[in-house]
Amino acid sequence: MTVPEFEYVSGSCNIGKGEIRRRQAVALIGLILTITTTFGVLTTDSVKSARLAVFIPALIFAIGFIQSRRKFCLAFGLMGTFNFKSLGNLSRVASPEDRRRDRRTATSILIQAISLALTITLIIYLLPL
Repeated sequence: MTVPEFEYVSGSCNIGKGEIRRRQAVALIGLILTITTTFGVLTTDSVKSARLAVFIPALIFAIGFIQSRRKFCLAFGLMGTFNFKSLGNLSRVASPEDRRRDRRTATSILIQAISLALTITLIIYLLPL
């Protein structure tokens, strides 16, 4: 099925260009925080377990990145809303079946983001530095 570029499709696409750019900005901020946190824990005399602090910024990066790539907002999916207009101008999803599909996609994005953040954290933790 071909999904129109910026149109609500339950379980597939619930945000437009402005919201996608917002999530790209979140991903970039998360990436910068991940890099600076990694640099900080690797260049200071901290215990190895301090490397686990990378998880939170890595999660911020992962959530923003996955949402922007999938054109789907995790929070909107859980709330039963979507937005293709100006930022903050939410519309409600009318169909219970559509809301169910959106919640399933939102849950999938959350699991993917946690998995990516855990992988990044594990790699940083296991670095032989």
